[in-house]
Amino acid sequence: MKITIITVCYNSAKTIGDTLTSVREQTYGDTEHIIIDGGSTDNTLDVVSTEGPHVAKLVSERDRGIYDAMNKGIQLATGDVVAFLNADDFYKDADVLARVARAMQEEQLDALYGDVEFFRPGHQDVVVRRYNSGRFTAGRLGWGWMPAHPALFVRRALFERFGTFRTDYRIAGDFEFIARVFKHPELRHRHLPESLVRMQMGGISTSGWRATLQLNREMMRACRSNSIPTNWLKMLLRYPFKALEFFRTTVGN
Repeated sequence: MKITIITVCYNSAKTIGDTLTSVREQTYGDTEHIIIDGGSTDNTLDVVSTEGPHVAKLVSERDRGIYDAMNKGIQLATGDVVAFLNADDFYKDADVLARVARAMQEEQLDALYGDVEFFRPGHQDVVVRRYNSGRFTAGRLGWGWMPAHPALFVRRALFERFGTFRTDYRIAGDFEFIARVFKHPELRHRHLPESLVRMQMGGISTSGWRATLQLNREMMRACRSNSIPTNWLKMLLRYPFKALEFFRTTVGN
């Protein structure tokens, strides 16, 4: 079973080296790493050239946003399973893809998702929050719950069946895709109860109250367009749980 990892980047020279290394050092051999660059003006492509001898495909050109770039990667993917790893994230250890492949093959899963550990820029070894994807169920889509996207692995056939990411979303296109796919009860999926990815804080969806407001508006639109009941109260009720994740991690450290 081949796994395609898609990394979308733009001016990511400072961080993409760790991303490339974490994929290159995976013990699972049947992988394909695709880099979709938005036309970087720093030395991102030089880093890819140096640290990414394993990279199967590289595209560098302007795009119409992150979901357009992700769709380009999907169109190029030849793996049985597809995952997205951001240019400032990395797999927690070298055996992540091996464990994912084993579980998906043995259980004939359509999707598998694990947890993500967040760190602040410049402090990769200090975990400030662990996102527990195990809280997600299809019945909780209306509350805004979703698996951590960098730790989500899906069969490429799902994109062929349900379509790719909608580019009219700026922040919540990944949630809209999950809502569109996971609402189907026949989907075979489960949570792998372990951290698979270390993720740097500071992405577009966590860049201030305006981004938070837009995120929730887009998530509500995604639910309604997929006939999933929701309201503002449901969406906001997940934030105490997010705060608790910070608290538990801080206390644990």
